[in-house]
Amino acid sequence: MRKFLAGLLGMVLCVQTVYGIQVRAADVFEPGERPKAMQDVIRQEDPEQMNRDNSGNLTGLELSAESAVIMEASGGQVLLEKNADEKKPPASVTKVMTLLLIFDALADGTITPDTEVTTSEYAASMGGSQVFLEAGEKQTVDTMIKCIAVASANDACVAMAEKIAGSEPAFVEKMNQRSAGLGMTNTHFVNCNGLDTEGHLTTARDIALMSRELITKYPQIEDYSTIWMENITHTTAKGSSEFGLSNTNKLIRQYEYATGLKTGSTSGAKFCLSATARKDGVNMIAVVMAEPDSKTRIKDAIAMLNYGFGKCSIYQDEKALEKIVYAEVKHGMQEKAKGETLEGFRYVDTSGSDLSAVEKEVQIQKQTAPVKKGDQIGEVIYRLNEKTIGSVPVYATEGVGELTFGGAFLKILEEMMV
Repeated sequence: MRKFLAGLLGMVLCVQTVYGIQVRAADVFEPGERPKAMQDVIRQEDPEQMNRDNSGNLTGLELSAESAVIMEASGGQVLLEKNADEKKPPASVTKVMTLLLIFDALADGTITPDTEVTTSEYAASMGGSQVFLEAGEKQTVDTMIKCIAVASANDACVAMAEKIAGSEPAFVEKMNQRSAGLGMTNTHFVNCNGLDTEGHLTTARDIALMSRELITKYPQIEDYSTIWMENITHTTAKGSSEFGLSNTNKLIRQYEYATGLKTGSTSGAKFCLSATARKDGVNMIAVVMAEPDSKTRIKDAIAMLNYGFGKCSIYQDEKALEKIVYAEVKHGMQEKAKGETLEGFRYVDTSGSDLSAVEKEVQIQKQTAPVKKGDQIGEVIYRLNEKTIGSVPVYATEGVGELTFGGAFLKILEEMMV
């Protein structure tokens, strides 16, 4: 009995520890076998070498845009910039934030794709690009998103703003709050559609930030932004009629990797574009502002996207754990809990580093019962040149109940019977 009590006391006083197994990516495979992690290091074709000035502006690539930025979406790394923090009117690229708030509302259940939206007289009065919604006309949220993402409809933007926030000014307040949360420090929205208004300003960098949030948090936006042409049905007191939507973003047809995202043009903003594209699993964002015409914004966007893809290498480890791992469990009916990872690891490098030098370490934490199935019990940490580049969680594949007095008594009996 004394030994049993001493054992229990020792378990209580046991200090939680972390233990790890450090391995190089190339060392977790059999001799002579080419490691998966190395198989999946993909380097895009290098473009012509570019130069930057002391401010970080690209000097070797001829751009007509007054300001521009290109960002790798997964990590948010800026690869190229030109006057990226210069405040300018964004025109309809504003609608990236409008769409982001719409998808936020979908995510929190405020609306559903089938929710009907009634067009107010104010919404119907919007000028500029529109789908000619009439006052009192009803359309679903799904259709309104198409009108905004494809046809850049100002009237649909205001109708959705009123549906979500009660009024456009209240919605714009949400836009500014959301932008502040994303670190868009040089942005101030005055309306939800981008019509030229005094004080309605943002930057190429801030547009990239909100575009990144939209495409990474809500990848389903691609289902809308890649539509080339589609019809909607107007149903009003006058009857029903078809109206054709045509994508304002010609990049969708002119660049094979294009996935979106939003064009904009007004007399004050000139021609703007937030272009998104994906190649070999890498998502890139290219933003141009104040282009002289629609053709140069496409030309510049394509040049920037090609440059960005050329700077990227991919490290991929499809199997983060090479063997079964266990976490020690204190005060549990079992002494260990088995762990597993549910996903592999992927990292996009833009610095030209040698990705064969990536190392990973398995860290498993000692647990205290009860442990539930699905609890995180550790992680696989990836490092490159001693810098952490990411991690994959390790989860318990089984539960371990807490050791009760009765359970302890049964365990003693079982041990005595062995």
